[in-house]
Amino acid sequence: MSRIFLYDTTLRDGSQREDLSLSVEDKLTIARRLGEFGIQYIEGGWPGSNPKDAEFFARAGRMNLGGARLAAFGSTRRRGNDCPSDPNLTALLAANTPAVTLVGKSWDFHVTQVLGATLEENLRMIEESIAYMKGQGREVLFDAEHFYDGFRAHPEYALATLEAAERGGADWLVLCETNGGQLPWEVEEITRTIASHCRTPIGVHCHNDTGCGVANSISAVRGGATMVQGTINGYGERVGNADLVTILPNLQLKMGHEAVPPEQLGELTHLSRFVAEVANLRHDDHHPYVGHSAFAHKGGIHVAAILKNPDTYQHIDPALVGNEMRSVVSELSGRGNILFQAKELGIELDSEAAHRVLNHIKQLEHEGFTFEAAEASVELMLHRLQSDYRRPFELIDYLVLTERRHGRGLVSEATVKVQLGDQVRFTAAEGNGPVNALASALQEALVGAYPVLRTVRLSDYKVRILDSANGTAAGTRVLIDFQSGSESWTTVGASTNVIDASWRALSEALEYALLRLAHEGAGGA
Repeated sequence: MSRIFLYDTTLRDGSQREDLSLSVEDKLTIARRLGEFGIQYIEGGWPGSNPKDAEFFARAGRMNLGGARLAAFGSTRRRGNDCPSDPNLTALLAANTPAVTLVGKSWDFHVTQVLGATLEENLRMIEESIAYMKGQGREVLFDAEHFYDGFRAHPEYALATLEAAERGGADWLVLCETNGGQLPWEVEEITRTIASHCRTPIGVHCHNDTGCGVANSISAVRGGATMVQGTINGYGERVGNADLVTILPNLQLKMGHEAVPPEQLGELTHLSRFVAEVANLRHDDHHPYVGHSAFAHKGGIHVAAILKNPDTYQHIDPALVGNEMRSVVSELSGRGNILFQAKELGIELDSEAAHRVLNHIKQLEHEGFTFEAAEASVELMLHRLQSDYRRPFELIDYLVLTERRHGRGLVSEATVKVQLGDQVRFTAAEGNGPVNALASALQEALVGAYPVLRTVRLSDYKVRILDSANGTAAGTRVLIDFQSGSESWTTVGASTNVIDASWRALSEALEYALLRLAHEGAGGA
């Protein structure tokens, strides 16, 4: 199979996503990581469009991007300009990148309606702009905008734009599926036609408006494209661009093409999550290949099978993309789910004990608990089955008050009394709400005996009303996320009283913290 080149446009096209904004530092950080991963081309932005991109190129030129080639993006010369005086081409040269990507019109409808140019004039703009950039020593990629729509509407003219790019000396002809409206078999057929006609290597640039961005990209490869443009996690304008994170393993593991070294493919999950973190976006748990749930098994029949052979319900070994297999515990689980969890934790559990845990979980879920997102609560259940496990503390009682005080507004206070070994600790704390006060009081009661809890902080708190028809008497489920350094975990509580539900989740979270962080020096009471 052929070598496929990857061209990443997260820093330009990806940043056009509605809720995404990257600083210069963000862009530099992502570019460095893309280079380390082995992406061949990294498009940094449009240097003539804003000061941020101009600064990025000035600094990125001094970075080590491994074997990646940095590309600046811009359009062909403007109608009526010559190349040396065109401000866009001047800005592209000033970016001083080894590669430039020039976008030009390939749909006659856009030439006349958007550019206001004649069809012949547009061809000259394409050829002259590419020839000028080649004369300045740049590798030139021609992005044929709206190519697939243009080819369907007027194939002779769309092809003529590529021929003009070839006469100018373009190194790549990139067929852009700009509106995202084509379907895979259409993309494959048109790409095959172009690949057989043109001598220049073909690339593809797809959007995801029909949900076919990935499928269209790999269909173009089947049609003869040897470069795929896209973004990490499919970030992009409207509903997004073709997702390189899904395209890459499809190309390499399913189609047999070479895009990055196999050992680098094992970094794919980390790359996907890293870019999401820098972009300040929640990583999609259900993302193909790299999501937290991509290899999670919930159904009891599934888990029973994978305990015998993981290949029974997995299309690849998750380690190939840096992910891992998980078993999710819920009311749909079988004993296999529990046995799998215990095995992963190094806990010996017989079938009878697993059955008891499973029945307990099913009863709790009937009462409003959910354990799919609260794996720390499940892990605690399993550890509590061990004969040598001792709970680090026991609740005696707690009190939570909220009142409005003159001059201070709303004030919440909590008192907590807990048993630690043969000692009783009684503490009080204020907070910016009743749950925060309760968490602070509990942590203060424990931190003297367990100093490692000073590193633990509550990072998220979610409440869900389970049966809203009952109004204020409705059942409530609480999920609480805690963090300590790079460690994070989630616990669950449920009750008709939101404070009691919160207490259950809080106390389990700190008990789990002591279990998880024991190696960091948590002491005993």
